[in-house]
Amino acid sequence: MRQSLTFIPTLREVPADAEAKSHQLLVRAGFIRQNTSGIYHYLPLAHKVIQHIQSIVRKEMEKAGAAELLMPVLQQAEMWQESGRWYTYGSELMRMKDRHGREFALGPTHEEVITSLVRSEVKSYKKLPLTLYQIQSKFRDEQRPRFGLLRGREFIMKDAYSFHSSPESLDETYNKMFTAYSNVFSKVGLNFRPVIADSGAMGGKDTHEFMALSEVGEDTIAYSDTSSYAANIEMAEAVYHGEEANPADFKELEKVHTPQAKTIQDVAGFLEVD
Repeated sequence: MRQSLTFIPTLREVPADAEAKSHQLLVRAGFIRQNTSGIYHYLPLAHKVIQHIQSIVRKEMEKAGAAELLMPVLQQAEMWQESGRWYTYGSELMRMKDRHGREFALGPTHEEVITSLVRSEVKSYKKLPLTLYQIQSKFRDEQRPRFGLLRGREFIMKDAYSFHSSPESLDETYNKMFTAYSNVFSKVGLNFRPVIADSGAMGGKDTHEFMALSEVGEDTIAYSDTSSYAANIEMAEAVYHGEEANPADFKELEKVHTPQAKTIQDVAGFLEVD
């Protein structure tokens, strides 16, 4: 590729709205340009990098036995209403109506769509296990898009979904996906930790998030230097080593009425505790 025949608009100065170092470098080196808040153009250099990353992802998914497909970005509200997430997902779900007044959403994820598809087409357990994935643009109406590509309103996501006839089959595929993600992040050179995480609205027994260790971001993790243990701060287990109190004396959580106590300080004062 000759520079004279491509499009690499560079900048001398650091953009005023770029907080993260990665955001600053991507803009200055001519990889991305902002279209509007949280939405970016991927310029030729960035597009080549994305294609390379997608190639790595596809190879690992193929090794794990997953098949690629492409689902609609525009999703019917009825599917989200059936799962209940139309009402619980919140304001990040971009909703709209067509000319006939029917409600739709721009897909932030595709659990409802893929489940509807497989439910209508797979009629026997003999077709299971089945793992399907896609690489596609997703949309979430972030209240405060920041850090450049790290927290945008439109972003490229690889999402995979598996279907099983037994918990044992599910666990086997989960482990394959865990290995596949670890391989992808290692091959692209990230310093990362797989951490125990809260499954949130997704539900489920076992959940891991793969966290890239960075100076910027909005999550905090706890991890061990001497073992493989790592967890999101919400899920990290604490071991009591103090002497002043006996954990055996701790009581079960209970709700306490705190009338007119509107701040933490008010509640602490009302309960006479620090």
